[in-house]
Amino acid sequence: MTRRAGGRFGWLINRRVGMSLAWGGLIVTAALAANIAGLRLVGDINGWDHWLHAHAGFFLAWRLCLYAATARGWWWMRQRVLAREPSLDTRQRFLRIEIAAVVAIILLEGSNWLQHEQGIRQP
Repeated sequence: MTRRAGGRFGWLINRRVGMSLAWGGLIVTAALAANIAGLRLVGDINGWDHWLHAHAGFFLAWRLCLYAATARGWWWMRQRVLAREPSLDTRQRFLRIEIAAVVAIILLEGSNWLQHEQGIRQP
């Protein structure tokens, strides 16, 4: 039995995987930095939570813009793939992916809305 050139973690050498891991790490680092900066600005976790609830509308608008940009990019990519592979199987795969994405967004936004509603009702 032969071993691959990279050994056990040879897949990490792949440029695409490396870039994905780098971008993921950058996003997590930015989120952590934003939370730490917010906590320092408002003083404590309760102040940060209050600030987040007070600005929930702006965050909703931001998420809607992100959803719209993602949908636009998806539509562009979908048209290109369907022009290259016009089979029924490709269309069915896209339909399953699109349904899953819409359900995921509805569940995430519904969960967020429920948490916001509970946060307002608590003393």
